[in-house]
Amino acid sequence: MAVSPGTYNISLQRRADYSVALQFKDSTGTPINLTGWTAYAQVWNRARSTKFADFAITYTNRATGQISIALTDVQTTTLPDECYYDVLLENPSTLREYYLEGTVYVSEG
Repeated sequence: MAVSPGTYNISLQRRADYSVALQFKDSTGTPINLTGWTAYAQVWNRARSTKFADFAITYTNRATGQISIALTDVQTTTLPDECYYDVLLENPSTLREYYLEGTVYVSEG
């Protein structure tokens, strides 16, 4: 099944911790049961040639598709003013698909 990733842009402040709660749903609005799934989230430049950071992932409620992604104050210190992120989910059959992407806007704290 091909997934068209959703878009969610992030605004954060440099030198500050950042986290956001996410819930993944299918096309009918039903939460995706993430039991046995693995989530990955990273921050890149537009060309995807330089990775700036890996988000920490917390599975807050796998059965209802809820995770949170977070960056530390140390990680946000080195981010450029504009960069890009994505969230990739790997199902138990090892199928990997991007479910979310967006722009990260970084302002001075």
